[in-house]
Amino acid sequence: MFCENLKELAEEIKIELNDEQLKKFEIFYNLVIEWNEKINLTAITEPQEFIIKHLIDSLTLWDEEKFSSAKKIIDVGTGAGFPGIPLKIFKPNLEVVLLDSLNKRVEFLKKVVEELNLKNVTCLHGRAEDFAKQKNFREQFDLVTVRAVARLNIISEYCLPFVKIGGTFAALKGKQFREEISEAENAVKILGGGKINFVEKKLPTLPDVRAVIYIDKEKTTPKKFPRNAGTPTKNPL
Repeated sequence: MFCENLKELAEEIKIELNDEQLKKFEIFYNLVIEWNEKINLTAITEPQEFIIKHLIDSLTLWDEEKFSSAKKIIDVGTGAGFPGIPLKIFKPNLEVVLLDSLNKRVEFLKKVVEELNLKNVTCLHGRAEDFAKQKNFREQFDLVTVRAVARLNIISEYCLPFVKIGGTFAALKGKQFREEISEAENAVKILGGGKINFVEKKLPTLPDVRAVIYIDKEKTTPKKFPRNAGTPTKNPL
């Protein structure tokens, strides 16, 4: 039933999933439920709600035309693996880095990668502001993703340093996305981003409207960004 529901709901957003992908999504769901008893991964555990609010929501981020040549992505503050794991299952050829500040969640993600036999996935424990300053990570990614971590002006400082010039920062946002875009314009300009674009998204069965925000990287991010932990929140650009 889980696979049938997921297949139908994915088709509503014009995404086709094969049997192997559907099975991997089901195993992923079961792992989340199992580990959720040990660590807090999600309050959403009912299968249909999980499919819509976690899996389908994650998949709405993908734009085939925009990301057809993308090879390397990093999912910042990935939590239980959203949207990074769904994107990897959907696009197996992607090289994916899953970054989270809580080690218990990273251990969970390693288990998911092992159980699903996902290749070219790296699970990292640490803070974005630390990894973004490292040569092997700074401006090395075609696509940087984030979901429900912080407001756009704050999270842009953590994410845009990872994006290579010509790459894209993509953020999944809720109903206040227009307000967040307005307050983030100055930060995005300072950090090397171009125009902030968005696509409104409607999830199946849900009344609210969401959006995926896309910011293309046009210039190198100044070396002083991201600032030390806590500073972007206390003093946003």
